[in-house]
Amino acid sequence: MNWDIIKGNWKIFRGKAQEQWGKLTDDDLDVAEGNYDQFVGRIQKTYGISRDEAEKQVKDWQSRQKPL
Repeated sequence: MNWDIIKGNWKIFRGKAQEQWGKLTDDDLDVAEGNYDQFVGRIQKTYGISRDEAEKQVKDWQSRQKPL
């Protein structure tokens, strides 16, 4: 799924993101607000992983999202 679709429907996808990355807080998701770089950065910081690994996880998650 295209990131623009996720960004445009962030309120729907944020719940799915929180299911995937349970350590992310509502504040983390509010700050990200559908912004790819912010979202990846929050995952990287929260989980203590590299930027590349965080991007890999997000792209994998993104590819599994079903169209609305």
